[in-house]
Amino acid sequence: MLTTLRIKNLALVADLTLELQPGYNVITGETGAGKSILIGALNLLLGERADRTLIRSGEESCSVEAAFDVSRLRAPIKSFLDDNGLEPCEDGQLVVKRVFTAAGSNRQFVNGSPTTLNILAALGEWLVDIHGPHDHQSLLHPARQLDILDAFGNLGEPRAAFSELVHRRATIEAEKAALIVDEKTYAQQLDLLRFQVREISEAGLQPDEEARVEQDYRRASNAAKLIEFGQTALALIGEADDAVLTRTGEIGRMLRELQRLDPAAAPLVAGQEQAVTALRELQGELAHYLERIELDPARLRELEERLNLIQSLRRKYGATLGDVIAFGEEARKKLHSLEERDAELARLNAALQKLDADLSRVGKELSTKRRQVIPKLSKAVMNELSSLGFRQCRFDITITTESIDSSDNSQSLLGLQAGTVRIPHSSGFDTIEFQFAPNIGEPARPLRAIASSGEMARVMLALKTVLAVEDDIPVLVFDEVDANVGGETAHAVGGKMRQIADRHQVLCITHLAPVAAQATAHFVVSKELKGGRTISDFALLDRPGRVAELTRMLGGQSDAARKHAESLLK
Repeated sequence: MLTTLRIKNLALVADLTLELQPGYNVITGETGAGKSILIGALNLLLGERADRTLIRSGEESCSVEAAFDVSRLRAPIKSFLDDNGLEPCEDGQLVVKRVFTAAGSNRQFVNGSPTTLNILAALGEWLVDIHGPHDHQSLLHPARQLDILDAFGNLGEPRAAFSELVHRRATIEAEKAALIVDEKTYAQQLDLLRFQVREISEAGLQPDEEARVEQDYRRASNAAKLIEFGQTALALIGEADDAVLTRTGEIGRMLRELQRLDPAAAPLVAGQEQAVTALRELQGELAHYLERIELDPARLRELEERLNLIQSLRRKYGATLGDVIAFGEEARKKLHSLEERDAELARLNAALQKLDADLSRVGKELSTKRRQVIPKLSKAVMNELSSLGFRQCRFDITITTESIDSSDNSQSLLGLQAGTVRIPHSSGFDTIEFQFAPNIGEPARPLRAIASSGEMARVMLALKTVLAVEDDIPVLVFDEVDANVGGETAHAVGGKMRQIADRHQVLCITHLAPVAAQATAHFVVSKELKGGRTISDFALLDRPGRVAELTRMLGGQSDAARKHAESLLK
């Protein structure tokens, strides 16, 4: 559930912290008081695009923060946070924050970790379902109606199995399409791949070879200078008349004379002997180094050619030798596939044939289960609609299943002949349509043919009530979905809200007193003037406050209205 919502500098709200309650929360207030700010704040937390004109006038930034209790949520929140490098929840609390500025910067956080809008949107699908008047239109789309049917019938697993088969079929079709080319193109591809494979294979590359070849090339190309510098250094150490070793010997004799006169100078003699030893070791190592260097023009040309080959292959096939080698392996696989084209096509066609059989079987099973669920959903919705004022209505669901007979390519959805292949939709072979007749004696018509928004709102609410048992989303938000209803229907709408709140936390924005009276927590939104600025404020009402607010909603402060408000609360 949503436990805390903090809004800062959004529209008319300066700084507001809202502590929401379990069960049925209702928000009321005068038109224009700022009730919709709550919806706007939640939409921002769910990844909706930020409208910077909503930043409170005179402020540089706006922030929205919410804490959700996810301790009972069945969605895989923990693994989702781990997979996306986000901090885990502490004590079952998920904290989401969104900050945006007038300058254009946009930051979002989950449990204090920076994240992206896509992550917020993904989390939002598990946490909050917002339904406003405009959302009634989603009920008009067959795809959304099919989602509702499958949710009611717990058909998520067979539908996911069908979707996976469709995905695998599309992958194999793509592989097959890559093999089916005209003969000229086929020959060109073969020639190119054979050249690439041969060129890379004959090079005999090693992943770490380039650095070693470059080092050997530099040494070979500078051999003359290396020999010159080395021999000069060798002469200065021990071969020249004023060589270092000769002078060091003279220094040693002087130090020994010094030691003869003063025994305390012994460490100086030892130091001189160590220096001589180090110089002789350097002399030996330098001589050995010079022996390994040779002026070999042929070796230099060989290294130069090798280095040029490596650089040429890198320009063609990859940034590193590892990339070049990987390119060669992939080219070898493609070449093998093309050279074995007929066999590969036969294998792919066999795989497609098996997939088509699986799709046909799983699709039929899914269609059968849907046909079994349809009368149950229709009956459940009609029961709910009856209590919402449609006592003689009919709610039907028509289903149309496309041909899934794979034996007839001209009619089959799964035909393999070129030009007749039509990949099925990932949701299955079925198309459904909700049909509704609000009055007895009228034929049921598609839901999209209903003109009354009040009728549409009640159908939506009936569906929400029916689905409440199966829906795992913990927070349901209803934004004036009770528009254009009244009388006994308003009482029924309030009852439905409270019924849904038995399994979910419900936030409902309403103008109807009978809907508001049934809430377990009642918040009122008001506007007031502070410091020359208009601000919106939310307050949780006690019972006297609720009586006063319901009295206002009923049209005045008369004794009759107050008594009516008190009776509603009872």
